[in-house]
Parts: sequence; structure tokens; C-alpha cells
Amino acid sequence: MVIDINAVVRYIVSLLLFPTFFQWDLLLFVWGAADPPWVMAAKRLFLLLPALAFIASCWLTVPAMLTVVVRSNRKDFITALFVTWWDLGKAILSFWGGIFRFVIVCVGSVVGLLKVIVVGIWSVVLEVLTLPFRLIRKAGESVTSTTVPWIAVVLTVIWCLIEAMVFTYVTTPLVIDTLSNISGEQLAAATVRIPLFLFLLFIVLGSYAVLSNFVNAVKSKQVMGIITISAIELVVMSVEVMFLYREFVDSLVPWFAQYSQGFELGMAWTIAIACLAWFGVRSISWFLFAGAGTPTILSIIQGKGAGAPPVKEKPVEKVPPSSLLSRHFVTTIKEEALWIRTKGDDLLGAFILPPLQVVAATVNFCTLLVSGRHLFELPFSSIYEILSTKEMLASVAAKREAGEVAS
Repeated sequence: MVIDINAVVRYIVSLLLFPTFFQWDLLLFVWGAADPPWVMAAKRLFLLLPALAFIASCWLTVPAMLTVVVRSNRKDFITALFVTWWDLGKAILSFWGGIFRFVIVCVGSVVGLLKVIVVGIWSVVLEVLTLPFRLIRKAGESVTSTTVPWIAVVLTVIWCLIEAMVFTYVTTPLVIDTLSNISGEQLAAATVRIPLFLFLLFIVLGSYAVLSNFVNAVKSKQVMGIITISAIELVVMSVEVMFLYREFVDSLVPWFAQYSQGFELGMAWTIAIACLAWFGVRSISWFLFAGAGTPTILSIIQGKGAGAPPVKEKPVEKVPPSSLLSRHFVTTIKEEALWIRTKGDDLLGAFILPPLQVVAATVNFCTLLVSGRHLFELPFSSIYEILSTKEMLASVAAKREAGEVAS
């Protein structure tokens, strides 16, 4: 029997170079340069990457089959080679299905993003519209929950301002006449009212300060303090009655005379009515709000703070400052941000996982030829399964060490 050596060599070479019989025709077909534009785009989108992976896998299979002769674990290697081809087929099918999945996920993401934008705009509008009401509510909560009597403080200050304005209006003519007689020039009311208002404001505040100290001395039963502050309070009352409340009563004399003929009030009744007016105004305002507001004002003026010092044995926990944004708005923003991040990961995974699985299946042919094992575990279910380069090299080293120990 005569064997044609040249025919055998050509047969062996044909087996070793079998991808050359179809690769160029396959590449020309999937490139589709002569096809209509939409057919060309479809071929390049759906067939180009699988065709390149298939050709590369065929070329890698040839040397892998040749190394079977020199390998010790031939059965496992051949099994792994068939499994690698199986993974490549699954990766190609996943690639085709992943394109449609990416389109669906993309459309859903766009619709969801439009929903997020509409809900976000509506939430911002609601936040702006309800902001004044939240500020009022927070101010009310801070006023009612604190130990500092802010309402009493505000009412005390407002009352002092009102009282100073009333007495400024009443005593302005007297002050202008007095200063004009001293200086010899007629002063304008506008130049006198502002400094007179400030002066009277300090007088009224000082009157409440003296009254507060008098009450504290009575509560602590300090006899000398009571006597001293009583004398000071009498002087304060005399000054206010003579210069403020007397003028106020004098301004009411025309009203008294309107309803009584030949009415003359007299100095004694004027002073008496002024004293009663001072006592009534001070009593009403003190028991209503000034009794609680004046000590706080004095504490602030003296630099001791608005409230009582914290107890060292039981320190008060620091409460974080409240936000101007509502809790519902903050929760909505966090939920929408989480949705955007999750949907972004899904969209990115739907875009890169299908082609990466085809590439990974092709790389597994290379690693199988070199090291006899796969580098990637297919299929990928999420982008978090794609290891970084450092982790990938560490995994290869660990598998190599495990193989050396096993052998």
C-alpha cells in the first residue's frame, strides 16, 4: 500500500489551518459593506463581535488540541475545552438577547427619569409654598419647647418700646421748650424725638430692672436689700411720675374739662392720678409678662446667657439643628437618588455585560491554552462580578498555587 505523503501533509495542514477556509468570507458577510445601510448596521451590531470571537476561538482551539498529547490531565482538559465552547455559545446568545434588554431598560430608564424630574419639580414647588408655614411651626416649637420665656421677653421689649413712644410723643413739646430756652434756639421736633425715644426706652427698661431686683430681694427675704431697693424704687417712681406720667395726665385734662364745667384738677390730684397710673401700668405688665421677661433680659445684658446653665451631672444632649427642608422632601430626594443610582447600574450592566461575556468567553480559550483553567466564571449576572485587574491577577495566582499543591 502506497501512502501519498504530500496528501497527508496537506490534510494535516488543512486541519491546522481550517479557519482560513471560512474566516474571510464570514468577515465580509458580517461587515456588509455592499448591503443597504440598515442591513449593514444590523449585521455589524448583531454579528460582528460574535464572528470575531468565533474565529479567534477556532484559532485557539487548534494549538489547544495539539497540547493534549503532552498534558497529564487530558480528560479534564478536553472537558474544559468543550465547556469553553459551550460558554461561548451561551455568551453569543446572551449578547443577542442583551441588545433587546438594553433597549427595554433604556426606554424604562428614560420614562422613569422623566417621572423623577416631574416629581422633583413638584416637590420643590411644594417646599417653596410650604416653607413659610414650616418656619412658623419651627419657631413656635422652639418657643414653646425651650425653658427660656421668649414670648415674655418679646412682649416686655414691645411694651417698653410702646411706652417709650407714648412718652416721647407726650414729652416732646416740654423737652423742646426746655432745650430751646437753654440754647436760645428753636429746635426741630425731628432732631429731638430719636434721642429722647432712646433715653426714655432706657428709663423704662431700668424701671423694670429695679422692680425685678425688688421682687428677688423680697423672695430671698433680704431686709437690707428690700429697704435699699425700696428707696431706689421710690426715686424711680418719683422721676417717672413727675416727668412722664404727670405729662400724660396733663394731656388728659382737656378731656376731663370737656365733660365738666369749671373743672380744675390741681397739683395733688395730678400727682395722685399719675402715681395710680404708674402703679397700674407696672402691675399689669409685670404680672402678665414682664415678671418672666425682665430677668432674661437682665441675664442677656449681663452676659450670663438667656437660660440657666446646664447641670453638670446630667448634661443635655446636643440636638442637631433642624433643616428648613421637610422630612418628606428629604426622604423623597434620597429615594429618587437611590433609584437613579440603581437604575444607572442596571443600564450600565445591560450595556456592557452582553459584549463583555463574549470577550470573556474568548479570553477563557487563551487562559485554558496557557494555564489549563478558565479565568472568568460565566455568565456574569451584574457588573460587580467583573473583577478589577489587581483582583484578577490575585485570583490567577491563587488558582495556580492551589493547582501546584494539588499536583
